[in-house]
Amino acid sequence: MNIKTKAVLMASTLALSYAAVSAHAAQPAMKAAVDAAIGPVQAQYGIPGVAVGISVDGKHAFYNYGVASKATGARVDGDTLFEVGSVTKTVTATLACYAQTQGKLSFAAPVTHYVSALRGSVFDHVSVLNLGTHTSGLPLFVPDAVTNDAQLTAWLRNWQPASAPGTQRVYSNMGIGLLGRAAAQSLGKPEREAVEQDMLPAFGMAHTWLRVPPASEAHYAQGYDKTNTPKRMNPGVFDDEAYGVRTTSADLVRYIDANMGIVPLDAAWQRAIDCTHTGYYTAGPFTQDVVWEQYPWPVALDTLERGNGPDAILKPTPARALTPPLAPQADALINKTGSTNGFSAYIAYVPARRIGVVILANKAYPNEARVRAAYAILEALDKANARR
Repeated sequence: MNIKTKAVLMASTLALSYAAVSAHAAQPAMKAAVDAAIGPVQAQYGIPGVAVGISVDGKHAFYNYGVASKATGARVDGDTLFEVGSVTKTVTATLACYAQTQGKLSFAAPVTHYVSALRGSVFDHVSVLNLGTHTSGLPLFVPDAVTNDAQLTAWLRNWQPASAPGTQRVYSNMGIGLLGRAAAQSLGKPEREAVEQDMLPAFGMAHTWLRVPPASEAHYAQGYDKTNTPKRMNPGVFDDEAYGVRTTSADLVRYIDANMGIVPLDAAWQRAIDCTHTGYYTAGPFTQDVVWEQYPWPVALDTLERGNGPDAILKPTPARALTPPLAPQADALINKTGSTNGFSAYIAYVPARRIGVVILANKAYPNEARVRAAYAILEALDKANARR
């Protein structure tokens, strides 16, 4: 039996189990809590459709609101595909950590050990770890004039950081893009191939794509920007590595469960998960893992909002290296936001409490609003757990 056949069979089994546990987990009180968290946000920002998935000790419930497309009126359902933006970066981090734990990639090595076209540039002195922790100094966006790999290489060879690598956290699509390229080079295959053929089947994520296949196009939601103009992501340099994943709420809930140790994984992928949860720097209110950001649990809502606010994304923050690195923490809230021009995503989970939430929407709206909604849901989950 080949890996694709195994993935299809696994997905079918998961779909049946999801349906069974959803009916069990969707208690009226929890539905009321999710409705109360999502309804005001959807109304305030005019969001056409929202999908919410929750996990409590491996039991799942899904709540769908509104439409996947205003033009067709198709309702959001369990098969609806959303763009998840920078949540993609956690996939790249997992792939890089897989390569690192397999001995094929060294986080301590300079970037140019794996990206030879940059040898003789500043990247001789930027480590692979700097890329994965947003401490390389690279800017957030790829310059508009850079539209292909040749232009990208030329730009990177001439780039100079504003401060020494490892001293500032500067949130960067470009840094994670290079991380993905380094990991792919070390694994001997393109990032998309490594993700879609190796990682996603290992995680049982059969409805997650970097390029949506024709057979799944009907499930791909229409996104809308802040002016309600229809938007979908266009391919670009580093899209596979930094922001290109499309997926369902069910696949992301399974991804959360894998990150909380609830879903059994092959030992190599479990080591990769542990690697992504290792803390390497403190920056502002959170600990910077490999892409993931973590906070001690319980965490105040205003702290979580600040860590996911615009300053954390758009402004440099002093970074302090943790020596030795912080081992994976169970009693922590681990989270990641993601956005494209027409979609918004937020995932957060607390491994020690075995609770997690996914919120996906087909409109761009502020991170802080996502955080507030997710925080209210997590608090309800935690209280429900305490009463069990």
